[in-house]
This record gives sequence, C-alpha cells and structure tokens, in this order.
Amino acid sequence: MKVSKKVSGVEYAIRDVVSAAKDLEKQGKTIDYLNIGDPVQYGFHPPENVKKAYIDAIKKDQNYYSASEGIQELRSAIAEKENSKGLSIGADDVLITNGVSEGLDMVMSSIVEEGDEVLLPGPYYPPYASYIRLRGGIPVEFSVDLENSTPDIADIKSKITSKTVAICLISPNNPTGAVFDESSLKQLIDVANENNLYIICDEIYDQIVFDKKFVGIGKVAGNSPVIILNGFSKVHLMSGWRVGYIAFNNSPQLDSIREHLPKLARVRISTNHPAQYAALESLRGPQEYISEFVTELKKHRDLVVSRLNSMPGISCSNPKGAFYAFPKIENNPFKSDKEFVLNLLKSKGVLAVHGSGFGTKYGSGYFRLVFLPNMKILNSALDKIEDFVSGYKS
Repeated sequence: MKVSKKVSGVEYAIRDVVSAAKDLEKQGKTIDYLNIGDPVQYGFHPPENVKKAYIDAIKKDQNYYSASEGIQELRSAIAEKENSKGLSIGADDVLITNGVSEGLDMVMSSIVEEGDEVLLPGPYYPPYASYIRLRGGIPVEFSVDLENSTPDIADIKSKITSKTVAICLISPNNPTGAVFDESSLKQLIDVANENNLYIICDEIYDQIVFDKKFVGIGKVAGNSPVIILNGFSKVHLMSGWRVGYIAFNNSPQLDSIREHLPKLARVRISTNHPAQYAALESLRGPQEYISEFVTELKKHRDLVVSRLNSMPGISCSNPKGAFYAFPKIENNPFKSDKEFVLNLLKSKGVLAVHGSGFGTKYGSGYFRLVFLPNMKILNSALDKIEDFVSGYKS
C-alpha cells in the first residue's frame, strides 16, 4: 500500500540508534545510554509539591478535556514568565501544547507550504527538519561558531531567498549547547525584519545555562514577528507529562497566524489537563530545585569537556547551556560519524548519537552525548570512549 514520500523520509537519530543498543542488550551486553536528553531518566525529578499538584488535579476530577488553548491560570503564569524575559504579552498570547514538539508542528503547519524554505541553526534538533519536510518545505542550515556561540549573520543573509519564510533559533542549542547573546539575537531580529520573516525561537533550556545570564529573545523582540516555543520537560523535569507552549509576541505581523493556528489546537482537542496544574505549580512554587539541578549539571559539563579534550583525536567546544556535549571526531578511521557511533556501541557499550543526525552540513564528523548521568557513570563511560579512540589511534 502507498506510503507518503514525506513521512517515509522522516528520521529521528536520537531514538533511531536505540534499536542497535537493544539488540546488544538482548545478547547480555550492558549499555551506557548517553543518547536521550531526558533528565527524569537520569534521576532528576520534579519536587513533591509539583507531583502533588498533578495528583490533586486527578483527585479533583480535573481529568476532562481542558480548553483547547489550555487552562487560563497556566497561560497567565507563562505570560508573566515571558514578560520577565522581555516580552509584553497576556494570557491570550499563549497556547498550551503537548510538549514543544506539538507546538513546533503547529507552527510549521501554519507557515510552510510546498517549496518554502526555513533557516535552521546548523546543527539542529532533528524534528525541525522533519516537520518542515512533512509540510513540503525545505530546511536550510546556517553556520554557527560553536566556540563563541555566535550565528554567522553573513551566511544567514546569503541563504535567504524569495522562498524563505522563517528563521529558527534554538538557544540554548540542542545538540551543541551554544547560547546566543543579546547582540546576536538583535542582529537576527534585524535580518528577519529586513526580509519580512518569522523568527521562531525555541527556549526550552532557558534556565540551564552555566557561565553567563541567559538573555531571551523577548528582550530585543520589540514588535517583531517572534514566536517563542518552550515547555516544562527540561528545566522543570516534567518530560513524560508533555506540557509545552507557544507564545506569540505582541506584533501586528502575527495577527493572521494568531487567528488560524489555534484551529489546530481545537482539532487535536486539548493538552493533558491535570499535568497543566503541575506545570502551574512548577512556575508558582519554590524554584530552588532548578538552581540545584543546574549547579550539578555544571559539574558534569566541566568533567565531560575536560575529559573529551584530553582524548586523542577528539576535540570539544564548551557548551554554554543545555546538557549536551558535541565533540568533533578528528581523523575518523570509519567511513562516517554514524559508523563511529555504532562501532563505539558494539565495542564499548556506550550509546551516543551521530552528529549527522542533526544535519549533515554542519553535524557530520561529530557525535552528541548527554551529560545527565551521575559522575560515576559518566567517568566510566568516558573511560570507555577514551579506550575506544586510543585503540584505533594507536
């Protein structure tokens, strides 16, 4: 039977590599999973007051379909959060989604038609390209200086055509940990305005930064057509509960999408209702658990980057945020970065993700690993990676 060419071309490298690891587990091999960016799977959990809010919502029978746009209290709290980062919006400018992925799907469905082009930071989080392609669009990667966490503005300008509809940003970035500063964000806003483009900014890791204070795009947005994607999976440790949101800047250029995109929310009925009360509590309740989480992650980041850079044939820029390292494979003896990753898995039982899974133009020749596991597991996995690269270098 027929299968759409668009869906048959969808890939998600982060989970696609798991099947090879599961096959090895069936053979009795122990695997160190460094592929999934899910804090909860590595022992970081939401605090008891947030769990209680979820349970209380269920006990109060708040288990029915919520409003398609989300509960009013949560939308108001999110507007307050985004305003603290520089926007000037209200609850009606926020739409609750089943994670950032659904929000991204809704946005791409609303702006991309056959042949349209969307600029993505190279390397990029895979669903961006997948949702663009599913709508008949073309993802176009632009260069980012990983050492300095700066987008290549000249490269972006050179890649804008009459078919370009949007520039996407992911800051802090998955998979590289790059965090754009205020100056870079302002330049990107200016480029978008000059070319009548949407700016779609994914800030899901906005509080997971290590060296400098995070600057959200809201601070420089003005009345530009900025659409923010964010959620509760990473910072608030609620990955399995699937709560995200879209926030529209107060811009007249967004009037049309603000009218039409919510139709997609109505078609899919609603977001997980009781989980929205947990999300509300995660914003309203004590925030100390977030700073404790980030303080611990910084120790993991420092260990991983130091160890990777001491290994022969490996170099790694210093991620400024999120919880990923994106080391470069120097003089790779294998035919591709995917072969490197699969051989590392078979030889040492360490599962990473091949860099080309995050875009072939700028991701090839790298691999991504998460540094969420505890220090003991991280050190053990790094020992195995070092043995692996030392073995083929000798």
